[in-house]
Amino acid sequence: MKMVKSTLAMLTTAAVLGVSGFAQAGATLDAVQKKGFVQCGISDGLPGFSYADEKGNYLGLDVDVCRAVAAAVFGDASKVKYSPLTAKERFTALQSGEVDILSRNTTWTSSRDAALGLNFTGVTYYDGQGFLVNKKLGVSSAKELDGATVCIQAGTTTELNLSDYFRANGMKYTPITYDTSDESAKSVEAGRCDVLTSDQSQLYAQRIKLANPNEYVVLPEVISKEPLGPSVRQGDEEWFDIVRWTLFAMLNAEELGVTSANVEETAKTTKNPDVARLLGAEGEFGKDLKLPKDWAVQIVKQVGNYGESFDRNVGAGSELKIERGLNALWNKGGLQYAPPVR
Repeated sequence: MKMVKSTLAMLTTAAVLGVSGFAQAGATLDAVQKKGFVQCGISDGLPGFSYADEKGNYLGLDVDVCRAVAAAVFGDASKVKYSPLTAKERFTALQSGEVDILSRNTTWTSSRDAALGLNFTGVTYYDGQGFLVNKKLGVSSAKELDGATVCIQAGTTTELNLSDYFRANGMKYTPITYDTSDESAKSVEAGRCDVLTSDQSQLYAQRIKLANPNEYVVLPEVISKEPLGPSVRQGDEEWFDIVRWTLFAMLNAEELGVTSANVEETAKTTKNPDVARLLGAEGEFGKDLKLPKDWAVQIVKQVGNYGESFDRNVGAGSELKIERGLNALWNKGGLQYAPPVR
C-alpha cells in the first residue's frame, strides 16, 4: 500500500513539474487573459531599470517591457502587477509560476538558458561588469585594486566574473556579499568595503542614490559581457513569441521612425510597407501571435519605441545620462537589431 501511495505521489509530482523538474509553462497567454493582467518580476529597486517613485508607480527600462507586453495583449499598458525580487529569488519565482515574465536586469548565460528551465526572449540592454570606488581611494584603474575589499550582490554572475578577473591579473581581494543591491551600495558608502562591483548600468544607478554621488567614480575597465533581458519559462512557445516580438516591435519602431507621438497617424497614412506591416495596416501578423491587429500600435502609443524608453529611463532624459553606446541601433553603430515583421 505504501508503495502504491509513493508511486502515485511520484506520478503526481512528475505531472506538475514535468521532465525538466520545473513547473510547466502551459497556456500562459490564456491564464494571463483570464486573470486580466501580466505578473512581472522586477528588481527590488534599481533606478532606471525598475523602481517605485514617490507615488508608488513603477518605472524603468525593465518595467517598460512588462508594460509593453500588457499593451500588446490587452491594449492597456497598465494591466501589470509587479513582484519586486532579489537576485536570489528571481529564478524560483519564474520557475514556480509566481510571475509570468522576469524582467529584472538579468544576464543571459548558457547555464541559465539551458539548466534553469528559462528562455531569454532578447536583449534589452548590453552591459558589462565594472567597479565603483570612492575617489579618496586614489585609484584610476581596476588593475590597482590588489588587496581590496569588494562588495558583491549574492546570486549574480558578478561573483564568478570578479574571481576570474582578479585571478587572471594575479591580484587578491576579500569579498563581502549582500542579498540586495542597496545593501552592497550602502556598505561601500559606509566604508565597509573599498569597491562595489556590478554591471556598469547598476553602478551608475546606485551612485545617484548615495548621499554624495560626486565623491564616487566608475573605473574604466569593463571585465565581462552582460547581455540583460527578459525571460519566460520553457515549454510555452506562444508566450515566448509574444514577449520576444514585443521587444522587437519597440526596436523596429525606432528604426522606422515610429514614435508615441506619430504612431496613430502613421498607421493610417504610411506608404512604407515595413511600417504598414508593423502597425497592422497590411497583413495579419498580429493574428500569428494571437494578438490584436493593432498590437504594435498600442505598444508604441502607450510605452514608446525602444529609443524613447531608453532615453526616458537611463539615457539623456534621465538622471543616469547613460550614452546609447552598444545599445544604439545597428545602423547607428550599436548592437540593437530586430528581425522584420513580414
